[in-house]
Amino acid sequence: MRHSSAIVTVVLVVLYAAGCAQRAPAPAPQSLPSPEEVTAMTFSLTSSAFKDGDRIPAKYTADGADVSPPLSWDKLPEGTVSLAVICDDPDAPAGTWTHWVLYDLPADRAELPEGVPSRETVPELGGAKHGLNDFGIAGYGGPSPPRGPAHHYHFRLYALDAKLDLPARGRKGDVDKATQGHILGQAQLVGLYGR
Repeated sequence: MRHSSAIVTVVLVVLYAAGCAQRAPAPAPQSLPSPEEVTAMTFSLTSSAFKDGDRIPAKYTADGADVSPPLSWDKLPEGTVSLAVICDDPDAPAGTWTHWVLYDLPADRAELPEGVPSRETVPELGGAKHGLNDFGIAGYGGPSPPRGPAHHYHFRLYALDAKLDLPARGRKGDVDKATQGHILGQAQLVGLYGR
């Protein structure tokens, strides 16, 4: 009798311990940073005309010469074949307004000069193609906000593992769709402009 009581006690202790173990929360898995997060630490976009978060000089807006600002970058992700540039204004009254779409820029470039010509194809940039901005122009259209608080203009550079299968005059949405699955990294520069 004592022997069977001892067995029952041992079984109960084992079952209780197993139940406690099942109720204990599992430790949260350590998530690894995504390739985009790793790239973001080493991939940067800058301009000699303005710093990130600063005011864009009038020269690069509709109130000035309305030419594209100079941009430069470094440390592109390994495997980058082409680059794409998109500049838009999420503060526009009617919703995000696209100011510049440029793609199929060769990856051997490390900068864009000031005043990229507004042509569908730009031979000076290795045959890069301009998409249509929301002004209906194949090229850069600078900030032209209504009177009020300054707007934020996001210049984004995408490092891609392929050239885009798009003709010139593609829209931002076309470029977004074509880049899916091909983005190796992204860098951003934000400038402010208001009237």
